[in-house]
Amino acid sequence: AEEAGHARRLAEARGGGVVTSDEIYTHALLLATVPDDVRRSFAARTLDPLFDYDRRHNSDLVRTLGTFLDCVGSWNACAERLHVHVNTVRYRIRRVEELTGRDLSAMADRVDLFLALRAS
Repeated sequence: AEEAGHARRLAEARGGGVVTSDEIYTHALLLATVPDDVRRSFAARTLDPLFDYDRRHNSDLVRTLGTFLDCVGSWNACAERLHVHVNTVRYRIRRVEELTGRDLSAMADRVDLFLALRAS
């Protein structure tokens, strides 16, 4: 019954659909239990500098950040996935760190940015 309640909350947070048992005890469940306004505020406060920069400069910092995190911080894997030179990834990640005040070599900052991307 407890897991069914968790699955319902997760499905509601996603706007419906099927939730598998593998999805229940993940960061998605934690985010689903956070009130919408708190989630939006956290994501905006963390990522708005990147979204603003991307809009003003027609750049790709948010996408690069997401890909970098999905590649577990591998410069080369991220560059390959984005079809750019590894130095481009290094430059973009440095800009992400400057704009957000976060250090992507620190796990806590990586987690914050990962969760902000998932919450947005």
